[in-house]
Amino acid sequence: MQKKLAVAILNWNGKNWLEKFLPAVVQFSQNADIFVIDNLSTDDSIEFVKTHFPAVTVIENDKNYGFAGGYNEGLKEIKNEYYCLLNSDVEVTRNWIEPVLELFERNPQISAIQPKVLSYDYKDYFEFAGAAGGLIDNLGYPYCRGRIFDDLEEDKGQYDDETEIFWASGCCFFVRSKDFWEQQGFDERFFAHQEEIDLCWRFINSGKKIFYTGKSSVYHVGGGTLNKQSARKTYLNIRNNLSMMLKNLPFPQLIWLIFFRLCLDGIAGIYFGLKHGFPHLWAVVRAHFGFYAQLPGTWKLRQNHQKEKFYQSKWIIFRHFLGGKNS
Repeated sequence: MQKKLAVAILNWNGKNWLEKFLPAVVQFSQNADIFVIDNLSTDDSIEFVKTHFPAVTVIENDKNYGFAGGYNEGLKEIKNEYYCLLNSDVEVTRNWIEPVLELFERNPQISAIQPKVLSYDYKDYFEFAGAAGGLIDNLGYPYCRGRIFDDLEEDKGQYDDETEIFWASGCCFFVRSKDFWEQQGFDERFFAHQEEIDLCWRFINSGKKIFYTGKSSVYHVGGGTLNKQSARKTYLNIRNNLSMMLKNLPFPQLIWLIFFRLCLDGIAGIYFGLKHGFPHLWAVVRAHFGFYAQLPGTWKLRQNHQKEKFYQSKWIIFRHFLGGKNS
């Protein structure tokens, strides 16, 4: 019998992560169907799953579509009411599913939910990818409760609440399948990084809500595919963030904000170059040209309505780096 929730793990040459974390997913997800969506791996991870976890359904994509396209392709074969898109480098815990499903059932306006995301290596601290729920400032910079840029808070129970947020982390992303497909899933042009923020922004523009629940916790390794110092990640984050703003910003703010962000990116590129080396500076330049190349297609994807007030905080980058503020 099909269960309400499908836990879908996207895999690409990730046998080591599946060996380490899939057993807990199976143990603590008795009320869910479990799937591994494979992006044409060249290791033996799929054979490993089929041999050791026969109850897990394997969906094999015909190529590596990246995070966004990989899930869009694989989820076409999954018909459950809710999806949990779970990174392969996430350790789940007992009772991690029930609070999320209860929250969905209580509020039909909620499209996506994330649990508390803590660090696998430093379990008393929040993890970079999501922490206690994603927010965005008036310049379009994503940040989190519990994490501003690279500064992570210790978990002292300060975010054990259930509250509305702006975006839910893609490392453990619960979403109503109906809402996911009404928005035509992730923007596959993003390949990876910030596609979940773009999707959540589209949900919000269509009148839906995004929530966080501190009653559920997971532990995330982070950097399993691209580490934080990857020039490729710098490129994807900047290009995708600009495209996301072009798609979702209200028109009166669109032109000046995009121009201002392009200028700030130039400053950021110099900073990245000095801190991490020339490849990161070049990644910023390439990201801008990548944004320009996608611009006509991005413009066509703008919805008919964008919420005028989209942000939770103002000027977070200046208040954080110049004023030492974390909210």
